[in-house]
This record gives sequence, C-alpha cells and structure tokens, in this order.
Amino acid sequence: MTKQIKIGKIRIGGRSPVVIQSMTKTDTRDVAATVRQIKELEKCGCELVRVAVKDFQAASALKKIKKKIKIPLAADIHFDHRLAIAAIENGADKIRLNPGNIRREEHIIEVAKLAKKRRVPIRVGVNSGSIPSPFPLPKGERVRVRGSDLVKAALDYIKVLEKARFYDIIVSLKASDVLTTIEACRIFSKRSRYPLHLGITAAGPVSTGLIKSSIGIGALLLEGIGDTIRVSLTGDPCEEVAAAKNILQALGLRRFGPDIISCPTCGRCQVDLRRIVADLAISLQLSAISQKPIKIAVMGCEVNGPGEAKDADIGIAFGKGAGVLFKKGKIIKRVKAKDAVKELTQ
Repeated sequence: MTKQIKIGKIRIGGRSPVVIQSMTKTDTRDVAATVRQIKELEKCGCELVRVAVKDFQAASALKKIKKKIKIPLAADIHFDHRLAIAAIENGADKIRLNPGNIRREEHIIEVAKLAKKRRVPIRVGVNSGSIPSPFPLPKGERVRVRGSDLVKAALDYIKVLEKARFYDIIVSLKASDVLTTIEACRIFSKRSRYPLHLGITAAGPVSTGLIKSSIGIGALLLEGIGDTIRVSLTGDPCEEVAAAKNILQALGLRRFGPDIISCPTCGRCQVDLRRIVADLAISLQLSAISQKPIKIAVMGCEVNGPGEAKDADIGIAFGKGAGVLFKKGKIIKRVKAKDAVKELTQ
C-alpha cells in the first residue's frame, strides 16, 4: 500500500479512491478564463486541477483563482524554482517540479523547506522528454529512454527532498510510449511507497490518445498500481475527465453513474440504434438516474438480447421497429423504438 498524501480536502494514496485530475488549457494569467474552465472541470467531475505557472504574473494569479474554485489547485513548475516558491506563497495546494529542468540541489531544498512549512505536497513529475541523458551523446543524437531511467531520475530527486526532511511526495513517470511508462511504474512501485500519478504524456488527439491512455493507465490499475490519473489529450479538458471516469468505471474501481451496454449493430439490426443510444446518453445526463450506478443495455437484435445482457439492470432488445424491455434478464413488455429512451430513463 502506498503512503497517503493530503492535498487540500482530498487524499491521494493509501486506501483512498483513485483521484481524477486534469489541467487547464488557458493562460493562467487570465484569471477569468482560467476560473471559467476550472468551474467547467469541477462540473464534469475533475477532483484536482493543475495550471501552468510560466512566470511570476501567473504565480500571482493563483491567489485570485484559488478564491473562486472548490477543488485543490496544483501549480506546474518548470525551469525556475522561484516560481514554485511564489506559487506556494500564493496558495497553491500542490507543486509539480520537473527533475529534468529544476536540478540544483540547493534550489530543490529551498522549495522543499517552504512546502514543508506550508504543508504543500510536491509531485516529482518525470517526463521521458526532459530527463538528463546518463552519458554524453554526439550532437543531434538521442538515446531511447528506458523505464529504469525514469525511475532513477525520480529516486535521485526524492533523495534530495528527503534530505530536507520532506516526505509529502507524489511521483509521476510518464513517456509518450505506453510500454516505457508501464515499465517505469512497475519498477517504481516495487521500490517505493510514494503514491503514483499515472498518465501517458503527449498521448495525442482524442482518437488515439484515448487508446494509449486506456491501455497504459488501465494495465497499471489492474495490477493495483496508481493512486491518481490524468488522461492527457489534445482537446477539451472535460474530455480528459470523461475518459478518466470511463477507465475507472470499466475497471470497477469507481462508479459515476449508469453504464450503457450497446451492440455495434450488424445486418440484423432493424432500428436506428446509433441514434437511440446517442439520445439515451444525453437523456441520462438530465434524468433522475444520472448518478445511479446501474447498467443499461441497448441491443439491436435477438442475438444480442437479454441473453448477452442478462446482468444489465434494465435493457431493450430490438426487432423490426420495436423491442422487448427486460430487467435482470427477464422480459417485461414490448415497446416501440420511439419510446425506448423514455422507458429506459423513467
């Protein structure tokens, strides 16, 4: 079991549920835009939000942002340790430091001492693209980063933080390569009890990023590795949160509401199942059962009917223009296709 770390009102690690994170895509110096996006993230289920702090103006903006949001605020720091100090002084609930570009021991210790005084956890955020090479390379050449390289960078950094008697540490070991990320997290989890933040860095657009993230994050969570996750996508941050919730729900680690089971359709299907499922998804957001952890099945024919979805709480198996409503595998009545969504959400 990993160590439990408190961040604002939430806890990461130990026996706590896996926490969902995202990051704003606004200029942090624009307080109004950043607060607006954080409120959207709060509404869609984000539990911890990170913002980029690229200069002192952004660090100063944290104080105003913090007053207007509910979830804990993490500051993403690179290159200049003084930005971390300014972020802590302006109310950040958590700091992310990059071992690849904030390296001087005295700077790390200076940040750690203030973070300890203010009880602000630090994430040691190791990325494959920014860790120093273990040996000199000819100009223009790069060595392939291994999972063990990411782990070494994290452990070396942790030693410096512990030298300052700082132990409220969370670690992330991220590569854009899924297998490297998995390898790194497996190695680290055997060598340390500090909580792990999971994610595939620079995963790409939604279409491919979802696949990479689901494989990498999902594989590790199935092994009991990981305490908090961020699905990094080139898109709307609420899509990151939705993806994280879907991953956790698919693995049975958390439940956020109804789970829709629907068949892919084939030549047997005689209704517009795609439209029905889309309408159902929208209606569920507004219905009284939007927060209930129930399983709803929508099947296109008798092959994918109550038999294959017998564990669903409620569902419909369609024939020509109509279908049968069933609950827990037992057929209840016949319903028309146009009434399907209403029957499933009432």
